[in-house]
Amino acid sequence: MNIIDIIRKKRDGGKLSEEDMFFWLQGYVNGSVKDYQSAAMLMALFIRGMDEKETFLLVKEMLATGSVMDYRDLQGVFVDKHSTGGVGDKTTLVVAPLAAAAGLKVSKLSGRGLGHSGGTLDKLESISGFNCCLTKEQFRRQVDQIGIAVNCAGKELVPADKLLYALRDVTATVDSIPLIAASIMSKKLAGGADVIVLDVKYGVGAFMKTIAEARHLAQLMVKIGVQAGKKVSAIITSMEQPLGYAVGNSLEVKEAITVLQGEGPADLREIALSLAAEMIYLAGYAADRTAAKKRAALLLKSGAAYRKFLDMVKAQGGDLADSTSLQEAPLVVTYTATADGYISKLDAQIIGRSTILLKAGRVTKEDSIDHTTGIVLRKKLGEYVKARVTIADIYCQNQHQADAVTAMLQNAIVIEQQPTISVPLIAEIVNQ
Repeated sequence: MNIIDIIRKKRDGGKLSEEDMFFWLQGYVNGSVKDYQSAAMLMALFIRGMDEKETFLLVKEMLATGSVMDYRDLQGVFVDKHSTGGVGDKTTLVVAPLAAAAGLKVSKLSGRGLGHSGGTLDKLESISGFNCCLTKEQFRRQVDQIGIAVNCAGKELVPADKLLYALRDVTATVDSIPLIAASIMSKKLAGGADVIVLDVKYGVGAFMKTIAEARHLAQLMVKIGVQAGKKVSAIITSMEQPLGYAVGNSLEVKEAITVLQGEGPADLREIALSLAAEMIYLAGYAADRTAAKKRAALLLKSGAAYRKFLDMVKAQGGDLADSTSLQEAPLVVTYTATADGYISKLDAQIIGRSTILLKAGRVTKEDSIDHTTGIVLRKKLGEYVKARVTIADIYCQNQHQADAVTAMLQNAIVIEQQPTISVPLIAEIVNQ
């Protein structure tokens, strides 16, 4: 067996076997299969596609390149969530403490932002001292003791995915539903949770542009998880406009805290409650989804979820009282409405991309982040505004940044004379 024959097999429309997948992925991790060969394999998979059996085998063999978190010696139901990426998506900061407050063990492995989609770890690192790189044992101990930890995936977890993820980004092979599903679910399964809840986003600001694409991805990921013996649900949510009002690291943490304190944007609160309720329900901590959502709402109202958030921050070395925590950029420039009318467009992708000009996001994984910059919207889709009323505040380091972002917002924000039909925030739930 050699990698050239395996690439040729897939290139010509054949189906890869378990042995083919094993040979390719183990070889890629140990260096016997080269980058250019894996790039050719990815392109063959992208063009020819993969059926469900091949996708399941890909996940299995990606997992086999590393270790898997094991909680069998610990008490409790271990849960995890994943979002397919959006703008202003700070739901983990609310959902994880909510689930922990309900008595679940939240072992959340998160990532960093790339492109227009923000990363949970970047947001948390706007808190002074917060350590997102706990060792495997520190992570296990914290989840066991306080019920919650949010951490980066260690080098030993799915090393094949780390290599393939970087390679897909530079070979135009990102937009493949089987490859996306395999990447996400290999990481989730490596995390070892009993219950996995997925937030699959669709719309202009998401990787899946249509609800049909989102449904296909959701169904495939749920099947992968169920086959692995997990309880899995996917909630399909809209990403036509940013979630909440804040886009940018420290700004998003502050907004998440307002929700944990019983206030904050209605859309962020609704999605967070729905995701947390799904965890509570699948874990068997409520008789049905309605009861689970009521329980989550009570935990939010009582302050129990906020206290869990504070416990997590303290346990991971963060200090919210430190003067360097959650700082805001020194210059705030307003973007105002150009006419009277209804906001018919708040393009989440353009708004997300504009924050890269503020260095609140990355173009490459090596880029540094400015945690203090970002955009805070004052209005949402469908709202009526008067000319010269502020629609957004731009938090920036200088006027040059502000001018560049303002130019992009002119394309992102559209005002029309008639209101447009709103899209439901939560489209549907896909489960086993």
